[in-house]
Order: sequence, then structure tokens, then C-alpha cells
Amino acid sequence: MAAITVALLGGESSGNTTLGLALTRQLNALGVSAVLVPEHLRAWCESAGRAPLVHEQAAIAAEQTRLIDVGAQSGAQVVMADTTALVVAAYSERVFNDRSLLPVSLKAQRRFNLTLLMGLDLPWKADGLFRDGSGMRADIDAVLRQELQSAGIPFQTVYGPAEARLQHALRAVGVLLGRPLVAPDPLLEAGTGRWTCENCSDPDCERRLFSGLVSRHAA
Repeated sequence: MAAITVALLGGESSGNTTLGLALTRQLNALGVSAVLVPEHLRAWCESAGRAPLVHEQAAIAAEQTRLIDVGAQSGAQVVMADTTALVVAAYSERVFNDRSLLPVSLKAQRRFNLTLLMGLDLPWKADGLFRDGSGMRADIDAVLRQELQSAGIPFQTVYGPAEARLQHALRAVGVLLGRPLVAPDPLLEAGTGRWTCENCSDPDCERRLFSGLVSRHAA
């Protein structure tokens, strides 16, 4: 059976690595084999000691997609991607005004069974390496939302502290697996499945949207 692939998207200091590690650990504890594909951009920056230049972005995005494809062939039931080529493309658009990476990255994004976008409710933290600041994080979030919505790619925004985010992610993955991994969430079950306002960032509204998305996946 093909692996279920989960994309964790967000700018720097948005919690996707923390969620990816926790989700991988918890799924394996529940008897669901899971692997996490790390962020290649992060590794590249640490190795080079700098941020990439515009002409280096395409190769970084392509390598991220390749690593995810390798993970999908690992035999695991669930493969989590700690970022995708779309985040690299979003940085290219925001930093270099270069939209050339978007078509390929959106094509790769469509292959994911589930896309989770990290909410901006976590405090931004500098780590002394390559953090760009909370303003850049918000800009990347806006680009990701715009591109996902324009391409018609469904996504769910996860909010709250680490445990709440983990519970939301487990619920979503459980729907795709066809088995409940956590208790039902009344907020999700009361959802309408309609996006009532394109630029809405209200957590409850986005949770209502998600119930419709996961229902369509399960149908």
C-alpha cells in the first residue's frame, strides 16, 4: 500500500519541526510506522554557513522533493515532510521576487495526502543562526496561503501549543488511515466545510473548514 504523505508547512520558527518529531514518535508508538523527512534547506544553510542565493534555490527545492520521494519508498505507512519545495518557492517569491519555482513546487504539493500549515500563534524565537524574524515568517505564511488557495490545494492550519497541534495532526492522519487515533473533536464535527472568507485567520473558522476537507478525503 502506498504511504500516506503529510506536508508540514510554515516559515521559520513556526513549529513544523516540533510537530513532525512528535507526530512521528506518537504514530510509531500507536503501531503506525512513520518516518520524518528533514528540511533540506536548513541542512544546506548550516553546511554553507549562509542563506542560499537566488540561483541556488531550484536545486534545494528539487532535493527536498527527492528526499520526500525516497521517504515514500521506505515502506513506512506515513511519511511526514518537515517542509516541502513549496516553502523554498515561497522564499524565492518573497525574497528574490522570483516566481519561477512555483509551478513545479505546486505540482509536487498536489501529491501529498494531507497539507498542514502551521499557525502563527506561537511566539517567534531567534536561534542565533538563520532566523529572519517574525515579519518574514508572516510574509511566508501569506505567500503559502495565497498559492495553496489559488492552486485549489486543500490545507488545514494547526493552532495551539505543541500537544494541541499533535492532537489535530493525529486526528487528520487517522481519517486517512481509516482508524481513529484520538478522540473526536466537537469543533471539527460541527464544521460546514466551507471557506467563508478567503483571508480568514480565525482558528475556529479554519477548524470548521477542515472537517469538510477530511470528510471528502474519507469519502
